[in-house]
Amino acid sequence: MNTTVDEVLAQAGAGRFQRRLMMIFGLVWAADAMQVVAVGFAAPSIAAQFGLGVAQAAQQTGTLFFLGMFVGAALFGRIADRIGRRNVLLLTVACDAVFGLASAFAPSFEALLVLRFLTGMAVGGTLPVDYAMMAEFLPPKNRGRWLVWLEGFWAVGTLIVALTAWYAAASGVAAPYRLIYIVAALPALIGIFLRLWVPESPMFLIRTGRADEARQVLDRVRAANGVAPMRADAVLTVPVPTPGEGLFSGGLARTTVAVMALWFLVSLSYYGVFVWLPARLATEGFGFVRGYGFLVVLALAQLPGYALAAWGVERIGRRATLQAFLLISAAGCMAFVLAGTPVMIAASLIVMSFALLGTWGALYAFTPELYPTTLRGTGMGTAGAMARLGGIAAPSLLRSVIERDFGLAIGVFAALLVLAAAVTLLIGRETRDASIV
Repeated sequence: MNTTVDEVLAQAGAGRFQRRLMMIFGLVWAADAMQVVAVGFAAPSIAAQFGLGVAQAAQQTGTLFFLGMFVGAALFGRIADRIGRRNVLLLTVACDAVFGLASAFAPSFEALLVLRFLTGMAVGGTLPVDYAMMAEFLPPKNRGRWLVWLEGFWAVGTLIVALTAWYAAASGVAAPYRLIYIVAALPALIGIFLRLWVPESPMFLIRTGRADEARQVLDRVRAANGVAPMRADAVLTVPVPTPGEGLFSGGLARTTVAVMALWFLVSLSYYGVFVWLPARLATEGFGFVRGYGFLVVLALAQLPGYALAAWGVERIGRRATLQAFLLISAAGCMAFVLAGTPVMIAASLIVMSFALLGTWGALYAFTPELYPTTLRGTGMGTAGAMARLGGIAAPSLLRSVIERDFGLAIGVFAALLVLAAAVTLLIGRETRDASIV
């Protein structure tokens, strides 16, 4: 009897095995979020420590970090499709912990930049492979919601960094950026040991001719979820790859172009806001809208964004949910531009935080389902690389605009988000409840 991995996973359901996987991946996902948002939160104290301007500190540490993420996403996604997800996961999380922790003890600004680049490489490699692997352990009817929940750990990491920065500022900690980097590295340090429990993706094992190992992994999933082992006569099968299959060949070309554009535009807008906003609120702010306390409020606003995205991707579809959040994000940005009072500024920033993170949730749920197993790591890595290009541009190319007129920069982001919503129309298919191959 022939059967597919998705059919076996559907029989097993989403249970204890997936919950364990979610906690392990979520821990490191939160750690990665902490490393990313630390760019903005650490900038004021880095500037004070090394005698720099805040904008210069944010630009240089941010640019090197996102450049590392670009290299890591492009490199490790391809490696994961060749040597397996598990090996890459162990390598990247170890580098994340080691280089992230070392950043706190950098003896000079130049050494700090090198360490932030290396940390960025590790984070860039972790993000796409995590999602590809998590998707390959989930049954079709649960996949979108669970992938958004995984993305929800980003908000947890953001909240922890905001609270850490707030504590450091309130208690007079010397060089707060050191504490921020130490706290950000701890979950990844724990994650090194937890990830030893994670088996290799059964889809990858089948694709590489290791069907017996794939059966063992799937029986392990079924046992953890309280389901009987696979039938002895069950034969695991996968669709035969199309000859010359690639990201830009056949029917995938238009999808890949659209995905690359989406990830770049969303990333440029998100990082454009959240690299510069923490430093701005920590210093002059916008009237009473200032300080780390309001940054904690913005982090909390992300949680309902993920919850709504998790509901939307299963009830109304991946693409429609993504489009809705992109337009709400653009509306929040325009409300900020037009705001005439601190109350309106506060409300618009909350909407932006809520909607931009819901956008990421829908985008992360949608993208891995658009590619087959042989290209999923590469596809996610390419998407991640485009996101890092947006991250590189946010602290560098936009610095002069943001320093001159913060509102104008936010208006630019609104236009980019509307453009991103239009780009989603190029993706001609919906993946809700569809099997991945």
